[in-house]
Amino acid sequence: MSPISRRTLVLGGLAVAGAGALPASSRAAAQSSVITATAAVPYPFQLGIASGEPDANSVVLWTRLAPSPLNADGQGGMANADVAVDWQVSTTDTFSTLVASGTVTAKYASAHSVHVVAGGLSPDADYFYRFRAQGHLSPVGRTRTTPAVGTAGRNLLMAFTSCSHYEEGYFTVYRRIAEENPGVILHLGDYIYEYGPTTGRTRLHLGNEIVSIADYRRRYAQYKTDPDLQAAHAVAPWIVVPDDHEVENNHAGTIRENNTPALTAAQWTARRSAAYQAYYENMPLRPAQVNSGNSIQLYRRLRWGSLATFHMLDTRQYRNDQACGDGWKVCSDADLANRSLPGNAQESWLLDGLGQHLGTWDIIGQQVFFARRFSSTGASMDSWDGYRASRARIQQGWVDRTVRNPVVLTGDVHRAWASDLKADYNNANSATIGTELVTSSVTSSGDGDGSTTVPDVGTNPWLKFYNNRRGYVRATLSPTELRADFRNVAKVSEHGAAAATVKSFVVQEGQPGLQAV
Repeated sequence: MSPISRRTLVLGGLAVAGAGALPASSRAAAQSSVITATAAVPYPFQLGIASGEPDANSVVLWTRLAPSPLNADGQGGMANADVAVDWQVSTTDTFSTLVASGTVTAKYASAHSVHVVAGGLSPDADYFYRFRAQGHLSPVGRTRTTPAVGTAGRNLLMAFTSCSHYEEGYFTVYRRIAEENPGVILHLGDYIYEYGPTTGRTRLHLGNEIVSIADYRRRYAQYKTDPDLQAAHAVAPWIVVPDDHEVENNHAGTIRENNTPALTAAQWTARRSAAYQAYYENMPLRPAQVNSGNSIQLYRRLRWGSLATFHMLDTRQYRNDQACGDGWKVCSDADLANRSLPGNAQESWLLDGLGQHLGTWDIIGQQVFFARRFSSTGASMDSWDGYRASRARIQQGWVDRTVRNPVVLTGDVHRAWASDLKADYNNANSATIGTELVTSSVTSSGDGDGSTTVPDVGTNPWLKFYNNRRGYVRATLSPTELRADFRNVAKVSEHGAAAATVKSFVVQEGQPGLQAV
């Protein structure tokens, strides 16, 4: 990835400043448009811009018009009318030559969100993009395409994180990720939280616990007004999957954790539908992922040339209910063969993709802790330990298919972990057949205490690393190795902490498991 200009790095901070984020050569014309339009139509790009879902020839460009993002009706201050939005893609941030452009309609019914599939691009290339609507120009974002099929392309710098609870801290982690100039960013779930405000926290949610489509839209808008989050979206394409809080804590398929807030069955169905609709509206997803009724197709595969294949899982919509009533339990039902975390169809889809050997690295992006992690009170029934037969089928499946480099990426637990994955967790000397890298959170659980003592390592000797700070994982993929740097910040209760590397590991091609650096 070529160095990024400071102009692009500060996009998030300038998003609300309108034309100030534009390249110098475009600024005069943009300012003229803004000045002309400001009196009649306020600046509509308050939520920033984003890109995602890259392939070798295209990428999704996203924005959502919202001059008053926090309005309670969720419509962001937009009138009940559709709006034409122009978009442009260029190889330079001056936009002197366009390689793709067009006009798309931002519909009132979709909260004026747009998802442009910008095609005709070259493989393994960097691009800049922007939008124009209602006489205003958006900030400029940078994105990139993947290498062509059959080519490894440049080494890939990837960052991944999860769990960004707005109330529990500032989004400094997003800012530090932006400063890494990654080639791609993965978000592994809990992009928003559904709860109402809690007195005494660093920041407060607007409104009560979110239930309606208006609630979800406004909650996304509140998060997306954060300049650090906008900066991370503007710097690279994102690949995203939701976890539970995008809908409701620890739900399993169509089953709620509890009846709080009290909802009828029909109201709960409507809530799930609203949540998934708002998720699509606010993420840079392809139209193939648009919500339909009460579901959304989110497990999917993205190829990064011959370097890597991303198998992105949905571990919420199709799972069986948590065994033994959820929580940390000693529970024999967790071993039942008829239980599945991703669901039978998704298990088959994953194994079929792994068996195709499409790239050097098979990256399984998913939400909940994968390796066995038993404590004195049992194991988490919300994680793969609550679906042990399902995990065993997947692990044995990749062994049977001679998958050389399976790497599981995980979010959810607000702490950083790293694990070897064992063929038999009842035998500590069993073969290592894969690797798991667990990111900490952006803010969830607050500052943390910095501990690096691995909990319960005596009964889980495959667990190699732990850290209780907020942060992210920076990973560099090459044809010969994957290097993972666990990065954290000392505080999220104060804005602007520096990031530091706590621990680094290398996974050598063809040798599953962690090697400390």
